[in-house]
Amino acid sequence: MSTAHGSATRGARARARIEVTAAIKDEARRQLAADGAAKLSLRAVARELGMVSSALYRYFPSRDDLLTALIIDAYDSLGEAAEQAHGAVADAGHLRRWTAVCEAARGWALAHPHEYALIYGTPVPGYKAPDSTVPAAARVALLLIGIAREAHQGTGLSERPIPADLLPEAERIAADIAPDLPPAVAAALVAAWAQLFGLIGFELFGQFHRVVEDRETFFRHAAVRLAHEVGLSGE
Repeated sequence: MSTAHGSATRGARARARIEVTAAIKDEARRQLAADGAAKLSLRAVARELGMVSSALYRYFPSRDDLLTALIIDAYDSLGEAAEQAHGAVADAGHLRRWTAVCEAARGWALAHPHEYALIYGTPVPGYKAPDSTVPAAARVALLLIGIAREAHQGTGLSERPIPADLLPEAERIAADIAPDLPPAVAAALVAAWAQLFGLIGFELFGQFHRVVEDRETFFRHAAVRLAHEVGLSGE
């Protein structure tokens, strides 16, 4: 076999593997939307694609491997949406960039409710996400930390006093996620991150029904309040 022919064959196999992997993920997402992550089954995916189970196992050895791939894809899709929104207002002030990231996260969640539920909804029984999911999961948080860091290094942040009993934990958090930021800011960032996705989850999963009607305006105001808690100034 010539070198050129061998390269072409390997290239065709690689393309075929990419296509089959994408088809498996697409069918798995369809099953997530229909039945939820807890009922995801490799055998069911294989059956719908007309594959034998043993062939599918060559792509994803277990249900957990498939779930991990879907989780990473979801986090990366969310992160990309947030990063694109941030990039579109890169020359704006810190508060505008913060709200752009928050609004992009909400917009992505509303457009991808089942994928959002996979990463921020009820944990899947028997599944523990591996460390390989962490870089993708951190993308939105890193954007928000970066905005706070630039404000701290530039015009400064309006720090709020931190209770003495919280200081040791705030110092530990800062050491883990942002050693160059004051402990009070690091703790506020973690609280803001949790509240951001809590707000989105409440809207997506129906807890705002008959409570909040103008949800877009409510969310925008809440995102600004979270920024103020972190110390970003502005309206």
